[in-house]
Amino acid sequence: MTESLPKRLAHTLALGLLSLAAAAPLTAAQAADAWPAQPLKAIVPFGPGSSPDQVARIVGEKASAILGQSIVIENKPGASGNIGTFAIANAKPDGYTFGVSITGPLVNNTLLFDKLPYAPATDLSPLTLAVHQPNVLVVPASAGIANVGQLLEALKKNPDKYNFPSPGAGTVSHLAVELLLAQIGARATHVPYPSSPAALTSLLSGDTQFAALPPIAVMPMVKDGRLKALAVTSSKRSALLPDIPTLAEVGVPGIEGSAWIGFVVSSKVPAEIQKKLSDALIQAIRDPEVTKRLQAQFMDPVGSTPAEFRAYMDEELRRWEPIIKKLGIKGQ
Repeated sequence: MTESLPKRLAHTLALGLLSLAAAAPLTAAQAADAWPAQPLKAIVPFGPGSSPDQVARIVGEKASAILGQSIVIENKPGASGNIGTFAIANAKPDGYTFGVSITGPLVNNTLLFDKLPYAPATDLSPLTLAVHQPNVLVVPASAGIANVGQLLEALKKNPDKYNFPSPGAGTVSHLAVELLLAQIGARATHVPYPSSPAALTSLLSGDTQFAALPPIAVMPMVKDGRLKALAVTSSKRSALLPDIPTLAEVGVPGIEGSAWIGFVVSSKVPAEIQKKLSDALIQAIRDPEVTKRLQAQFMDPVGSTPAEFRAYMDEELRRWEPIIKKLGIKGQ
């Protein structure tokens, strides 16, 4: 006896529904279990050779081995790091794109710029604070300035004659110098560049006359005699730079800050994938060989939890907000 038409239709419909269920997208839990199933991309909001670029490459190499997928570095410099950091926030939220960034794009640029294309506190999730590093206040050796006192005297005697570079508005390289100038009642012109190496080039070429830049950028030039190191911007002497005094030691207290670097991802990425990525990055940073390589770049590895990194960024905002508002600093 042949099957009735209604029964045949019901059977066909049931098979169709089963096929659709089989072809349906993975649930969030299934996607997290399968992640990573393809190579990842790490966006760096600064140029090649910059401190964030170095951190991304050193940590990324180890994290790639831990995750079993390659991590491709993509440099997106510009607008004081805002362009690349926005690209991280705006990436497809599948966990395959993340990146590094610093205090400017993640904290201070919310105060320096009237409008940002992203909201750091809500559009980005912290993965881990990777490293701390002090900035080093330097001048060209050819300037004949032997110490901080001589630099301050030159700045006070020559208002608006001196330029200083930074890897972007809102960085410690920028704000520490602005605070220094305010304390001594001097004026100088801030010139932002897309990376520390570019800022360093301006110093060596004479376009700028003094700078507070990460040690990875300046210490080779200090060692070969082209630059003179005057002080570090940290609250205490760096164990990696023990012979360079702090600004407080040389008579300029209250100017301190870390040129830190951390990993972030779009806040829309599923929490399970965020945790797997964060765990891999923390494991990579704490690896003895990675630690050794970072310290060779004058960086102090951290490898914090996401919650610790969030709390530190909140602390940084409380630290710099009154200074930025008091001095009326704006990003270029």
